[in-house]
Amino acid sequence: MSVIATAQAQAGHPDEGRSMALPPTNPFFVKSPLPLQAPQFDKIKNSDFKPAMEEGMKQQSAEVEKIANNAAAPTFANTLVAMEKSGQLLKRVDQTLNVLTGANTNPELQKVEAEEAPKLAANTDGIYLNTKLFKRVETIYNKRDQLKLDPESKRLVEYYYQNFTLAGARLSEADKATLRKLNQEEATLRSKFNNQLLAGTRAGALIVDDKSELAGLSDGALAAAAQSAKVNGHEGKWAIPLQNTTQQPQLQSLTNRATREKLFMQSWNRGEKGDANDTRATISRIAEIRSEKAKLLGFDNYAAWKLQNQMAKTPAAVEDFLSKIIASTTEKAKKEAADNQQVIDAQNGGFQLQAWDWNFYAEQVRKAKYDLDDSEVKPYLEIDNVLKNGVFYAANLLYGITFKERKDLPAWQPDVRVFDVFDKDGKQLALFYCDYFKRDNKRGGAWMSNMVGQSYLLGTKPVIYNVANLTPPAPGQPALLSFEEVRTMFHEFGHALHGMFASQKYPAISGTATARDFVEFPSQFNEHWAMDPKVFKHYALHYKTGQPMPQPLVDKIKKAGKFNQGYSTTELLAADYLDLAWHTLPAGTKITDVDKFEADAMRKASVDLPQVPPRYRSTYFSHIWGSGYAAGYYAYMWTSMLENDAFAWFTAHGGLTRANGQRFRDMVLSRGNTEDLGKMFKDFTGHNPVIEPMLEYKGLVSK
Repeated sequence: MSVIATAQAQAGHPDEGRSMALPPTNPFFVKSPLPLQAPQFDKIKNSDFKPAMEEGMKQQSAEVEKIANNAAAPTFANTLVAMEKSGQLLKRVDQTLNVLTGANTNPELQKVEAEEAPKLAANTDGIYLNTKLFKRVETIYNKRDQLKLDPESKRLVEYYYQNFTLAGARLSEADKATLRKLNQEEATLRSKFNNQLLAGTRAGALIVDDKSELAGLSDGALAAAAQSAKVNGHEGKWAIPLQNTTQQPQLQSLTNRATREKLFMQSWNRGEKGDANDTRATISRIAEIRSEKAKLLGFDNYAAWKLQNQMAKTPAAVEDFLSKIIASTTEKAKKEAADNQQVIDAQNGGFQLQAWDWNFYAEQVRKAKYDLDDSEVKPYLEIDNVLKNGVFYAANLLYGITFKERKDLPAWQPDVRVFDVFDKDGKQLALFYCDYFKRDNKRGGAWMSNMVGQSYLLGTKPVIYNVANLTPPAPGQPALLSFEEVRTMFHEFGHALHGMFASQKYPAISGTATARDFVEFPSQFNEHWAMDPKVFKHYALHYKTGQPMPQPLVDKIKKAGKFNQGYSTTELLAADYLDLAWHTLPAGTKITDVDKFEADAMRKASVDLPQVPPRYRSTYFSHIWGSGYAAGYYAYMWTSMLENDAFAWFTAHGGLTRANGQRFRDMVLSRGNTEDLGKMFKDFTGHNPVIEPMLEYKGLVSK
């Protein structure tokens, strides 16, 4: 029976897939009858989440207690398989809520998120701090070699045992009580930070009264700024909303230096206004809590605890890795700064290069060196062509999968598009939702996640979504992208492929449920196909004429590929070290001056170039405070090493071919977290990861 039919059959039986404690009018009362159990966004109301989530926690708690108190001797089936099957109502509610609070939130949902965050933390602690349950897991772990388990099942045993021990299962009851309080407080503050940042970013938009101050922006960008101002109650003015990075895209084009500085400062200070959206006290307390938790669990600092189940293993290994990049990267950034200053001086600017000047003058250097103008490129990068004839086309060439858009499935917002994904044999593989345009009620950045995860045990197939914050076009205008935005689409779809190709029995280790310093490997690897000649000529078509991008312009993009890599890598390194600084604090440390702490951390790491600020400042570093990248932001650089090394293997073996794609799918993309990740990488490439291909790709060293 197909997954769709199974879901529909379960929805029709009172003893399968439904919660008897919820009213039948609640859309979470039964598993969704939609294809692949996709959420019923047309039926879900804000008021449905709280009762469904609380009932879901109640059910999971009862299921866990039943497993823990089972009188029968612990077995793999009656303990770990039973745990994998538990909490299904909670999972579908939580995954759906995460879609909305990330991509289409509102005050009512924010309230639900804030109220439920500490309860969810307590629910998780109720599992991992359950002494009886841990003893059962430990018993199975200790005799795992005698159980004759298949490799995936054995990996699940090791996964659970490590999770329990890292979560504090061995603590005394008194220490467990302390840990529970800390976990709940941290969960509350993480939710608070997300809501503060969303509000602060929205309030930080630059409002301009005089159009002349926006000189340099294209007509399309001006129209979009006017539209943004209008929808936010500033009709007759222009608004430039903030993206969740330090630098803002418009800084590349704005000719008015005072406007550039204003926009930069709006971004830089968005979380430091001394108002309700000021995040400094929030993040300082989160850092304190994390260091206290680490000490309680027997570690020197939070990073030492958090990295136990990562490829890097220790903060020292991370610092050693990053230290190999600093000198060549900052040296190149300084040379790039000198190039920018030379342009300023040639134009009799009479000032020293500042952070808000970098993108503006770097673009002029790029034009001079490579004769490349972004305004020439964008007309060939219309979003629909990029998606269908680029992102999807590359996936078809590599993996044989196909896509068909459907209009009948409800989504959370009219901009969202939905596609059936079919495998090479024509059978449905997944559903894919994409939500690309920025909105004020969407958190910053770009991400992928599951609404339904893949599991043979549960009979589920992936329902996956990508979210980004691309600048929406003015009404009636095409959405034309920069090449960096094209890379973003390929990147997030790399995550999607990792989820779509999941082929696991157990949901806990399925798909993208890997270490943070591995999960970015497939996504960054997928970026390479954006510039592959066969793929590029298939999507880089002029939005008016349909003509392909002229080869001389293509060549300019290629030649400019290593341009400004000193800057972009230094800003990432600065963020890496900022993350490490916050998460290697000893317990008892109180940070009273966030700005000084940040500046000291940059200086200590030798990445304190005044013209190159960190990609994320502490106060809006959502990856580490509101998401799951605490002590793990280095993962982007680490996985850049992995993906460039893997791409070097592709290059040496014929590049973009179905055979190579199938091998990558079989050995990496479909493996989830079913084996040691270092071994998985070595099996694919034939060696342990090396850093040289990354440095060469970025132009930080010569071949």
